[in-house]
Amino acid sequence: MTTERVGPLDRSVGYVLKQAQAALRSTMEAALRPHELSVPQYACLELLGQHPGLSNADLARGVFVSRQAMNGVLRGLEELGLVRRPAAADRGRELPATLTAAGERRWRAASKAVAAVEDQMIAPLSRADHERLLRDLSKCVRALTDS
Repeated sequence: MTTERVGPLDRSVGYVLKQAQAALRSTMEAALRPHELSVPQYACLELLGQHPGLSNADLARGVFVSRQAMNGVLRGLEELGLVRRPAAADRGRELPATLTAAGERRWRAASKAVAAVEDQMIAPLSRADHERLLRDLSKCVRALTDS
């Protein structure tokens, strides 16, 4: 399906997807405020909670920020005592990050808050609709990234 212009915005998948992303982000920010975390900080804790020892580059890709921005996120989390990285790299320049005990507690509490946001977002969907949405969005991602 090739078109010459976007057309009505309420019929544009990209526009509605951006609306959903903006609504999700602002709702997540509100849910994370009591945990004193930003969305990128939370995303970093979630990745490290699920995959300890990720490098700065891996975390940046997973959080959708630049490596420079991820350095700032990690430094902030280290200053809060939530993440630790070795002073020197075992191999190359990678400094794999891990959660501290305080970081694990904060991650678990924040993850519950974010799960509640996602539950709220998908509440109108049936289980089949939810599964189809995941499949369809994955297809959209592949269409834009497989080249």
